[in-house]
Amino acid sequence: MAVGSKFLNHLKSGKVTFEEVTHKVVYTAFDLAQTTKRKLSEIAKTVLVKGDGKYFLIVVPANHLLDFTKIKKILGVKKVSMAKEGEMKTKFKVKPGAITPFGTIHKVSVVIEKALLRTPKVLFGAGSFTESIVLKVKDFVKLEDATVGVVSKRDASKKDPKPAPKKKPKIKRVAKKKPKKRKAAKKLPKKKKK
Repeated sequence: MAVGSKFLNHLKSGKVTFEEVTHKVVYTAFDLAQTTKRKLSEIAKTVLVKGDGKYFLIVVPANHLLDFTKIKKILGVKKVSMAKEGEMKTKFKVKPGAITPFGTIHKVSVVIEKALLRTPKVLFGAGSFTESIVLKVKDFVKLEDATVGVVSKRDASKKDPKPAPKKKPKIKRVAKKKPKKRKAAKKLPKKKKK
């Protein structure tokens, strides 16, 4: 797997157990859930926000919406907004949608939604559109020294994706051949006795 060495070293130095997951290219948490056949509540969505000029990573379940009023309160800032895509490219050197939730790598503070603690293991972004990691939420909180709080609310419109229909295997039907009947041996005409 091509997860960045800096990222892997960070996880290994924290002595946490994790599983690397490779998947097809996905750009949304919904697509990731569908591709990996997981519930949205098991997918961590990472959002970069800017509060009073400072950057923060907010980590919420994929089926939640950010609550900016609660975020302002927990961060202790007067103004908060989502960071612009250009800021992600220039300041953090990542493509929009591919930021990891690991603030220690990006040198920013992390806030994690309390609701994620109900899910023992969560799928986190690993810095690309084709790789993720599964990690215990409690290990993530400890590794990142993340602030835990209520910063989002469940989005009732976001339902878990329906699994893709399973393709039925193509069965080649072969007609059963009836066994050939053996022809009875021809009876030879009886020889006449003289």
